[in-house]
Amino acid sequence: MRFRIALLAGISLTLSACTTTPSIATKSPVETRWAGQSAGIFFAKFGPPLSDVSNGSTTTYTWRGGYKKAKIPAKYDEKDGKRGRQISPARSASLSCTVQLTVDSAYKISSIRTVSDRPGVNGPSYCAEFLAGE
Repeated sequence: MRFRIALLAGISLTLSACTTTPSIATKSPVETRWAGQSAGIFFAKFGPPLSDVSNGSTTTYTWRGGYKKAKIPAKYDEKDGKRGRQISPARSASLSCTVQLTVDSAYKISSIRTVSDRPGVNGPSYCAEFLAGE
């Protein structure tokens, strides 16, 4: 019985030390670039959407594009400014991006969400490279 009480007290102390921190939602580079902009400008620059779904005063568009074959160079460890061992080999990749844009009644993008993405040539997100790059 004493063991159970000691165990419960230990668990209680451990759990009382836990705290939760609020998650700070950071916007993606794509959302930072396009939220608040006209959907017409987006579609004129990147092409028409695949589909749309109306929901009251908003419309959600699904867009896919940015199709590209790219050669991704090999990556190497660097030590003291010198190239070290190879981390990943050079490769060819088929790149594309799919996003959903929620557009308000004034045809302004209220949110843009990445649906499918691949690592880009210069970073972890091809969508960010293609849609947020100027």
